[in-house]
Amino acid sequence: MKKIRIAYIGGGSRLWARGLMSDLACVDDFSGEVVLYDIDQEAAINNQKLGTIIMEHKDAKHQFCFSVANSLEEALINADFVFISILPGTFDEMEDYVHIPEKYGIFQPVGDTAGPAGIFRSLIMMPMFEKIATAIKHISPNAWVVNFTNPMTMCVQMLYHVFPEIKAFGNCHEVSHVQDLLKRALFEEMGIEAKKKDIHINPLGINHFTWINHATYKDIDLMPIYERFARKYQVTGTCGNHFEHLFPFGSGERVKFDLFLKHQMIAAAGDRHLVEFLPHNPYTLDKDSIAKWKFFLTPVSFRKEMKEKGNQSAINIIHGKEKIELTPTDEEGVTQLRALLGIQPLMTNVNIPNQGQIPNLPLGHVVETNAFFRFNDIRPIFAGPMSGYSLEITKIHIDIHRMLLESFDKRDLSIAKKALKLDPLSSHVSDFLLDDMFDEIIKKIRPFLHHYVLE
Repeated sequence: MKKIRIAYIGGGSRLWARGLMSDLACVDDFSGEVVLYDIDQEAAINNQKLGTIIMEHKDAKHQFCFSVANSLEEALINADFVFISILPGTFDEMEDYVHIPEKYGIFQPVGDTAGPAGIFRSLIMMPMFEKIATAIKHISPNAWVVNFTNPMTMCVQMLYHVFPEIKAFGNCHEVSHVQDLLKRALFEEMGIEAKKKDIHINPLGINHFTWINHATYKDIDLMPIYERFARKYQVTGTCGNHFEHLFPFGSGERVKFDLFLKHQMIAAAGDRHLVEFLPHNPYTLDKDSIAKWKFFLTPVSFRKEMKEKGNQSAINIIHGKEKIELTPTDEEGVTQLRALLGIQPLMTNVNIPNQGQIPNLPLGHVVETNAFFRFNDIRPIFAGPMSGYSLEITKIHIDIHRMLLESFDKRDLSIAKKALKLDPLSSHVSDFLLDDMFDEIIKKIRPFLHHYVLE
């Protein structure tokens, strides 16, 4: 049986770490150790205790043990795989870059990838990922690095920017959710119950702004079926008149259907992510528009509450006050490990630098398409060129990403300010007001901007 060592950076994570532990507990064809490192060492210690309890569950395969490292460098020693799941900064800074823009008429439902939030989060993230990538280069250069942190595209881009030979990729579950939607469309339109793995799609784009131009089930073209499904629910959404129960992360898919009927491409990400890449008209004009399109603004206060509940839940489990449920997630992190270990090959969507899989996007820029995972290798699958509206908007965001990397390299925040003025979600706000907003947020997040030259 193969034995591996996983360095988990952000090992005090409340959600991702627990999910990883549950998935590893179900593994019976490889074993090893997970070394947890987090700047909040108490959280990492609690996760080490939690992981041990999970592995002792009656249904677990008992193949993994957990330990805590005192430093990033210690965690990386002899690592075969590195998982990165960190929060760039804290939720206090996130509260600033998500909610201050609302005063300027910019609404961000998620606030971790695009829009002003994506820009400021990238500024905070890049020095952190420089440190991580540099440490991997010197300590575990042959390890596979799996990034779960957002903004996904910029995080993976930064890893390669610092260490071009790194074996890194970004893992995101957003695209797989559209397969669930296609399953539902197939059932409602043709009465066929399909398994998710039998819905084959061709995703292409950048993370959280990925589009599908080809979808099949066996010998059935799903694109016309999806069109009928989209027309059926374009006004009511898939949830009907009542969608409050979907708070905070769900939606009625109205944005997705509207984009399809306008552009004949399936937007793969959730509505909350999609609208952050687009101009504010019509989807995020104001809170009434957001309610009309049936998605939610997720306040950062809610994320803080989730964090506290996750902390308390972990403590309760450790002290025997709460039972642990061994529930595998639908994440593909462990499945990808199995493929890279040579146990079972896998085809799935992944975020890696463009090697020509999308020929009309810049080579080297991180894109999201299908790829084939096999022993110690990931090969992107040719997705074909993008076109029309999706290409137009994607190129704008790639320009923003390039400017952010330049801002990092030159330690010059004025370049990031220019990137903000390219942002489609902010395009209705005057340059004068965007200057004010930029400066206001920079003052709030200054403790995380020591890398840059501050006036």
